[in-house]
Amino acid sequence: MRYTPAALALSLLAAVTASVTLSAPPAPLDPRAALLVADGRKALATGDANAAIDDYEAALVIQPGHVAILLNLAEASRKQRLQGKALRYYREVLESEPGNVYAISGEGLALVEKGAVERARRNLARLEQLCGSGCAPTKDLAAAIQQVPAPQMVSAEAVQAKPAVTTN
Repeated sequence: MRYTPAALALSLLAAVTASVTLSAPPAPLDPRAALLVADGRKALATGDANAAIDDYEAALVIQPGHVAILLNLAEASRKQRLQGKALRYYREVLESEPGNVYAISGEGLALVEKGAVERARRNLARLEQLCGSGCAPTKDLAAAIQQVPAPQMVSAEAVQAKPAVTTN
């Protein structure tokens, strides 16, 4: 009982400190890394995903773990149809920023491309909770999920074995 006020004060201090660190603005991009990211975007726009990845990886060496660089690298990996690699980059972003809607949407798009539609639907539900159904990342993921054809079910009656008689 004697320690209750002190415990409450310490827990309040911990909560305020934790919320301040979570709401910190993103670190500005180093000018050298920004130049490489711009070159990567130009290369990706022209369709050269390999050059874009090279530029993004060089920028990541200059500024490791920067969210914008990782998101661009994930997008370039998706363009090369390397969804597993893209998922790794999106998850790295989500470890540092769990509420990043672009990472959640990108992860969902990569999951759709990989065929994991149910997991992509979970990402869509998470996006709708974070930013609503009107924001662009939610619309993009919803459109990608809608384009996936529904699985076709075949009944046992539709597939009947036809006996074939052969002679030796």
